[in-house]
Amino acid sequence: MDPRPNIINQRLKNIKTIIAVSGGKGGIGKSSIASVLALNLAKNGLKTGLLDLDFCGPSTHTILGINNLFPKEDKGIIPPEFEGLKFMSIIYYTGKKPALLRGEDISNIILELLTITQWGDLDFLVIDMPPGIGDAALDILKLVKKTKFLIVATPSKTTMETVNKNIKMLKELKAPILGIIENYQSHQFLKTKTESKISGVPILGKINFDKKFESAIGNTDKLLKTDFSRDLLKIIQKAILRHKNTA
Repeated sequence: MDPRPNIINQRLKNIKTIIAVSGGKGGIGKSSIASVLALNLAKNGLKTGLLDLDFCGPSTHTILGINNLFPKEDKGIIPPEFEGLKFMSIIYYTGKKPALLRGEDISNIILELLTITQWGDLDFLVIDMPPGIGDAALDILKLVKKTKFLIVATPSKTTMETVNKNIKMLKELKAPILGIIENYQSHQFLKTKTESKISGVPILGKINFDKKFESAIGNTDKLLKTDFSRDLLKIIQKAILRHKNTA
């Protein structure tokens, strides 16, 4: 019997809330939301970790500007700290090369990362998930029992169709869903709100398209001053922080 799931339970037992940031498609700003969400939580005095499990294209280190920081080994792996944020990423093991991995390989890496990483006491652990509901999401559901899913969508018919499919799958798996954040908000926001009622998952808020966000990438001071960050902070205060003390 593989002992790693039991070890994972011990590694995560002192984390109050785990949020998996998920989305049906790539390019919808999922990693940006995960990064700035974690950064805002840390800047608000909450003990926060960020785990990048986006095997398709890990980018949280680029968004936050995390360079030349590496985990340390001491009875496992201790994540480096950046701007008060504990950070761990698949990038530490794949480097800049594409991760050409199949289902079993992905599952083994997730198992290993969760087993060896020592997060300690955290209020929040934010996980940047790969797009869709694949092996990584299923593994997280199996291994991290108290994960709550935060769904990212855009005001697009194709995106919402995929989002609704993902939500149905998560519900079938009895996975807790915090709600939907609509990114790149436009005049179609009301339509998206209507469609979300069909899925039975609330819209937590909207993030307006921010032309200045791209120029702030890699600089946390600039990121926190963007309209993107301000919009997300409003959502955090209204819809995320109330879950702080829930299991």
